[in-house]
Amino acid sequence: MAFNKGFTLPLYALGLNHKTAALSVRETVAFSVEAQPAALRALQMASLATEVSLLSTCNRTEVYLAGADESVMHKAAAWLVEYAQSYIHSGANARSVADVAPHIYQLQHEAAANHLFSVAAGLDSMILGEPQILGQVKFCAKVAAETGTLNGPLDRLFQQAFSVAKEVRTDTELGAASVSMAAAAMKLAQQLFGELNQVRILLIGAGEMVELCATHFAAQRPKSIVVANRTHARAAELAARLGVGLNVGTADVKTTEAITLKEVPERLHEFDLVISSTASSLPIIGKGMVENALKLRRRKPMMLVDLAVPRDIEAQVQNLADVFLYTLDSLGNIIARNMVKREGAVEAAKKIVDTRTAEFMHWLQSRSSVSTIVQLRGKAEEYRQLELVKARKLLLRGDDPAVVLEALSTGLMNKFLHHPLAALNSADAHEREALAATIAKLFPSSDEE
Repeated sequence: MAFNKGFTLPLYALGLNHKTAALSVRETVAFSVEAQPAALRALQMASLATEVSLLSTCNRTEVYLAGADESVMHKAAAWLVEYAQSYIHSGANARSVADVAPHIYQLQHEAAANHLFSVAAGLDSMILGEPQILGQVKFCAKVAAETGTLNGPLDRLFQQAFSVAKEVRTDTELGAASVSMAAAAMKLAQQLFGELNQVRILLIGAGEMVELCATHFAAQRPKSIVVANRTHARAAELAARLGVGLNVGTADVKTTEAITLKEVPERLHEFDLVISSTASSLPIIGKGMVENALKLRRRKPMMLVDLAVPRDIEAQVQNLADVFLYTLDSLGNIIARNMVKREGAVEAAKKIVDTRTAEFMHWLQSRSSVSTIVQLRGKAEEYRQLELVKARKLLLRGDDPAVVLEALSTGLMNKFLHHPLAALNSADAHEREALAATIAKLFPSSDEE
């Protein structure tokens, strides 16, 4: 019977994020919610991984895998580049494929586990400690589980990541003063417009990010908020919830309103502030549309905030006078410059992540010894049965039980020692030293026991 020669921990992570790639690169590998199940199946087939999960947010696209060896990671990276290539060829982005591959990082085993724990805890976020990422990681695991690509050690890794994130938030001050993108956008708007009670706001989209922004801005009692969405019903639902946050009923104040995306071009000039975050693969607001709006506004300044990946607003808009365009990256840079560093909280959070990573890897490593233990016990059982058969024959023949027991114990001892002694005798000096250390560990002296 051949024993395991070793075990490779089957965890891998790869992707790109706000640290390694600009927004223009990240948007080429963004996956909508609807596209993720099909992408997971395609990725698993392309990489030959046993388990696959896909995390796609505004600031990162990452793949987590479990597989036989690192070839699954390299195949997954090639698949990701191919996905970017298909996006570029679709005409949605005029970037070169060569710009994508260098931004992809690849992590193995303990580094992969540590990275996921850091991501879930908010340590790897553009805004340290931001709380939204944990929900996004949970959603990533949920989609993979429902698709059938997450059901083993990788699933256990994600469950542990949720626990680590909770521990970091409970036991450290990392998230106590985190600044959201919505709050940062509001501060910039106040710097530009002063009080926001005379500002007309257009929100494009009706998802979580837009609703978060809407909550912040509604509390400032702006003059009006209009919600634009592909479906009028969803826009109307969000607009109705926001109405109670506005100073409705006072002079010269409008209530909230819902419109469709088709109405945006003809009404864009009405708004001082536009915040957009949709799942569209193509820009919703182009340079020409903004130019027309500025003419109708008689060059009155506009602030545009694009929180989408891929971007909702054409990058060329930033070249127009009287327009202040902010993207995820530019907001993140502003926050990073102005944010007070909480080094103590960060260090405490990192210690938790490192400790839990080591514990998880120990658990994963222990799984590798299961088959070896089964084989060892099987071999011992094989020896026991052989000697037991001999002993029974001797007893049936009438031999002295004491002699039979002596023969049984001697036979077992010889069988167990045969292969170790043979290995020692045939080993060179270096191998013999290693074998001796292993034997000392497996068979401790009476004092050590």
